[in-house]
Parts: sequence; C-alpha cells; structure tokens
Amino acid sequence: MDLSSLQSKTIRKNQKRVGRGGKRGTYSGKGTKGQKSRAGSAVKPGFRGGDNRLWQLFPKQRGASKKPGGAGPHRKHRHYEYSQDKPIVFNLGFFNQFTEDELVNPKLLKEKGFIPHPTKKVKILGDGELKRGLSFEGFSFSESARKKVAKVGGKIK
Repeated sequence: MDLSSLQSKTIRKNQKRVGRGGKRGTYSGKGTKGQKSRAGSAVKPGFRGGDNRLWQLFPKQRGASKKPGGAGPHRKHRHYEYSQDKPIVFNLGFFNQFTEDELVNPKLLKEKGFIPHPTKKVKILGDGELKRGLSFEGFSFSESARKKVAKVGGKIK
C-alpha cells in the first residue's frame, strides 16, 4: 500500500469559484466598482462611509466620561461607559419580616438571599410603615425613611 492509493471516506464538495467564466462571470454578482466589489473588502458594522457612527450622534449621558481610572489606554471609549453602579433599593415595609431589635446589615441580607453580594450598595426608601424598632447598619437612607425609623424607635448606625 502506498500514499497514492489512499482515499478519504468523506465526500468533499468543491467550493464554488466565482469570476472564472460561465454564468457568474465578469462582476461575479458584486456589481461594478466600489469598495464592496474589491477583493478582501470588509466594511465594519456601524461604519457610515466616514460619517459619524450612529451612537456618536446622540447626546452623551451625564457622567459618561468621569469614571474612575482617568484617561488612558486601559480605559474604554467614554461612549461605552454609560452604566452607573446604582444601589439596590428596599422600602421600609420590607423590613417588617425581621424580629424586634435585630441588627439589619448587608451581610444579613446576603445570607437571606435578598442581595447578591454584601459589598453592593443598598438604599432604603420610606415607602410603607415600619412596625418594629430595628437597628440598621451599612445602608443609605432617604430623608423620609430616617424619620420613620426614628419614630418607631429604631437606630441607624
């Protein structure tokens, strides 16, 4: 047995070769001239012929260029930095499920499965009524929530 007698078991179909005469001759379905008719041409998505890209036409969001880390090669383009790290929000009525005089902090909320990570920012708003005097630690509060906690006899550390 020699190498010339080996044959593949898979049937290989020849790739269609355009522009070699026959029914797909001359322009090979690409029309005449222009960037996209040339060999090896590729136009990136979002390219509008040298004009501004579509997302550059819209007004920029507040704080889009003021991210930590400053300007530098490691930093993404400012138009992609719109997302801000917003706190997880809870209303006061939510905390009625905890027992009297319990210390409520982000670590406790993480253990009970209410927040994904204890370092995530949490803000408490004043919607609903608090019926127990709880101690809160490590949260930011709205003004109305502070008043309602003080009224029931709770503490904010």
